[in-house]
Amino acid sequence: MNYTYRIYPNTDQSAQMLEWMETSRKVYNRALRELKDWINSRKCMIDRCSLDREYIIPADVPFPSYHRQQNDLPKLKESWTDLKNVHSQVLQTAIRRLHDTWEAFKERGHGFPRFKKYGQFKSFVFPQFKTNPICGDIINLPKIGNVPMSLSRCIPDGFNVKQVRVLSKARGTQWYIVVSIQSDVCVPDVPIYGRTIGIDLGLERFATVSDGSFFERPKFLKSQHRKLKLLQRRAARKLHRSTNWEKAQIKVARLHHHVANTRKDFHFKTAHQLCDQAETIFAEDLNTVGLNRGMLRKDCIDASFGQFLSLLEWICSQRGAFFMRVNPNGTSQTCPHCGATVRKPLAEREHHCPECGYQTHRDHAAAEMVLLRGLNQAENAVFSQGETLKAMGFPQEERFSKTVPVDNRGMETACAGVLPGSVMARQVSKSRKGKTRKSKK
Repeated sequence: MNYTYRIYPNTDQSAQMLEWMETSRKVYNRALRELKDWINSRKCMIDRCSLDREYIIPADVPFPSYHRQQNDLPKLKESWTDLKNVHSQVLQTAIRRLHDTWEAFKERGHGFPRFKKYGQFKSFVFPQFKTNPICGDIINLPKIGNVPMSLSRCIPDGFNVKQVRVLSKARGTQWYIVVSIQSDVCVPDVPIYGRTIGIDLGLERFATVSDGSFFERPKFLKSQHRKLKLLQRRAARKLHRSTNWEKAQIKVARLHHHVANTRKDFHFKTAHQLCDQAETIFAEDLNTVGLNRGMLRKDCIDASFGQFLSLLEWICSQRGAFFMRVNPNGTSQTCPHCGATVRKPLAEREHHCPECGYQTHRDHAAAEMVLLRGLNQAENAVFSQGETLKAMGFPQEERFSKTVPVDNRGMETACAGVLPGSVMARQVSKSRKGKTRKSKK
């Protein structure tokens, strides 16, 4: 698990960390250049090589893998003296970051690694620690020293600090650390139990619950749009790359950071209120990428449905609640009482079924339909699991004990912020492949 804390480095430490990020960016670009040169040298014809377009690399030179480029760092320090000022493992993680992107590119077939411009490297990682670097309100970072921090929540007993990522936000004026903690504890899956609800996300109402309650949507960016427009106009009138231009850009970045923090705080509070209402939550598996490119993309990006669903799934796992995403297709076009298809445009906000006469708000009917689909999907999952256990030879009573648990009280947990042994567990997310997108022919 990851814990985020605010740190307060002094002027020298802040300048040193900015210099480390710039050096890591240059190492990343150099490793990418070496990788692209090796690939381009293999694109020429079999009997001749281009002398003016591609680098000529001998055929017996192996691929510049992560371990090969990592082992070249000590030799590179002899000619590139700035690398000696940076922690060795920070440089290794910069190369690891490149090869993780390269492996992801080979897996999905698009998204070739790009060169990083000045200021695009906003973090670096200390991958391991021999001892706990946090002592009270101070964290000891190698080669940087003791840095004051705001210990907003204590690390639970039994957890060890594995790595620390240093983040720069608001153009290097605010600093954060992301502490990764780990504990070897068995975390059981959460069964379906208690009160169940379904939620529907929208722009008129941020979230509508199947029981009739709803949450209004705060307009985070629109409320600050006038101030943001003023600051951006002032920044555009400054001389590019001048001192006044940099100060104006910092004001713009701080306002964007404030809007993002306000939005995330609202998402956390809404998710906790939903967990207070029920122990089993079903939500729509929205195609957030498509929504962010549609006609209402500005409002959808401001609402940030993708971030909210991720945070809701995380909070449910921490509080021992069951969470599942269901297919969102046709939830607002189907009557939850009789199952009839009721076609209505987006501007029509009331649901009125001509078959059974059921009438309610459009989002409320969609939330009820999400609840019905979630219960049906969970029942099918339990049935398929029971058939699998039957095929494996489990007795009847053992199959029922494994497929339909009565309660999860007293299970041991590895949830952060609470003592071990409390009533919380982790939900294993199901695969979303092929759920919201049409299969390619």
